[in-house]
Amino acid sequence: MRAIALWLDRLSAVINSIALWGAVLAVLAMVGAAGWQVIARYVLDAPPIWTEELARRAMVWAGMLGASCAFRISADPTLFPAMRQVPGRLGATLALVRAGGVLLFAVPVIWYSIFDARMNPARGFLGRSLNRSAEMLDVSMIWFTAAVPLAFAFIVVHVLALTLMRLTGQVELETAETTPTKA
Repeated sequence: MRAIALWLDRLSAVINSIALWGAVLAVLAMVGAAGWQVIARYVLDAPPIWTEELARRAMVWAGMLGASCAFRISADPTLFPAMRQVPGRLGATLALVRAGGVLLFAVPVIWYSIFDARMNPARGFLGRSLNRSAEMLDVSMIWFTAAVPLAFAFIVVHVLALTLMRLTGQVELETAETTPTKA
């Protein structure tokens, strides 16, 4: 069990690195598009039609990937942050409750991103986006809507890794000075 927890934690760390780079690139795309919009509108007096939409879509990617990164390092908003510092069996139980709550929220989001209520993938969130184009960009909407289930899938990996690391005793109790996992 300890080896599985360690492997899953390493996978979570790799996913977190990829998500962090993706979020940074999305922020750069958002700032670049918004900056070009300002320059084109007020300096060149010829604003392009695609910059505002690109900035909006990049903001979604940055937000979703950034949220998964925040979850990984326990920087996400939580109702009871002190529960992460509780040791022993009670701490393990609270970690399981937290994982259960995260899964209760994330799994339906992922499920309905793929399927609709009748198990039809063509009518799921991604399926409906596949044949739609962005208003100003000639790109399928799936390239933008995929950020939602992808970020939630990352969060599921993170919560499983963090919970297993906690249950197997391979993680320090979280404080303001520590990271969620041992180096």
